[in-house]
Amino acid sequence: MLRFRVGAEDLSHSRFALSPVFELLSLLRILSGLSRRQLPPDWSARLVPAYRRLRQESELDAVVALESRGHGPDFIAQPPLGLAQTWEDDLAAVRASDPARARREIARCLALRPAADRRVRATLTGHDALERICDALDVAWHELLARDWPQLRAICERDVVYRAGQLGRLGWAGALDGLHPRLRWRADHIEVLRAADHGEISLGGKGLLFIPSVFVFPGLAVHFEDPWPKAVTYPARGVGVLWQRSSATDPGALADLLGRTRARLLGALREPASTSQLAASLGLAVGAVGDHLAVLRRAGLLHRARSGRSVLYQRTPLGDALASTATVSPAVRRGPAADRRPGRAPA
Repeated sequence: MLRFRVGAEDLSHSRFALSPVFELLSLLRILSGLSRRQLPPDWSARLVPAYRRLRQESELDAVVALESRGHGPDFIAQPPLGLAQTWEDDLAAVRASDPARARREIARCLALRPAADRRVRATLTGHDALERICDALDVAWHELLARDWPQLRAICERDVVYRAGQLGRLGWAGALDGLHPRLRWRADHIEVLRAADHGEISLGGKGLLFIPSVFVFPGLAVHFEDPWPKAVTYPARGVGVLWQRSSATDPGALADLLGRTRARLLGALREPASTSQLAASLGLAVGAVGDHLAVLRRAGLLHRARSGRSVLYQRTPLGDALASTATVSPAVRRGPAADRRPGRAPA
């Protein structure tokens, strides 16, 4: 068991952030077979051919080779700074890495497991290794993940909005309630139940960084080694619906009653969400979502409440009863399987 010792100053400095680069590296581990998890069939049909093509056309094999060492280089997995983090932010941070540091970390990875492929070895030992790795990451992002990122990001943002509301009403104990079965809040510390790595870790007044993720599901990743801040990467609320194997959703009789789009919206509102978050996660126009939500609210199926700057919609008991009639949950139509960052401390 790991224990993070939490003081008053730590609570004031704890925050949430998003990490696009973490999600990309996790997806690459799935596609490369480094992870035991599998993508749903429709995602595999779309992404596996693109991944194989990129292996031939870019230096992607060099990135995967570093990730396969069990402890990937820290310069690739830059810690996120906040909720506004974009892929461009992450890539700029990787490009800004000290080339000497990058070479040392690459050498450490190669010492653990030498690269057998001549092309990969040439890339990783070249003077421009950092630049070539960054170019490969950028191509992989745009070819493999950029299309789906608005939907996946919306899921993570919904999680943060929910926990921010809990934080305001109930404090950190409420915000962390249900974050993960292996994480528990105590009076002066946070416990992480895990198979390895025991001990107590002081946060030193810097707090914890909480990172919602679509790929870490159903696990939990703990970061406690420099240069990362102390952090916990956890599955965003509602992400479990992404791992359904069916590539289509069928709300059944509920769609006949309400219309397909309104049935999908009602099904997606297991957790509170704003109009823009629903539009992003379901791939719908914001204006159309607003119109449908207004109809559902007038029918008594939804209610709304303000949380900070956002207006969140949530099902009423009548809405819950109707949604339960759907044959299959009408949530996001596509979604990847999960993984965790190697070399950290997945629980």
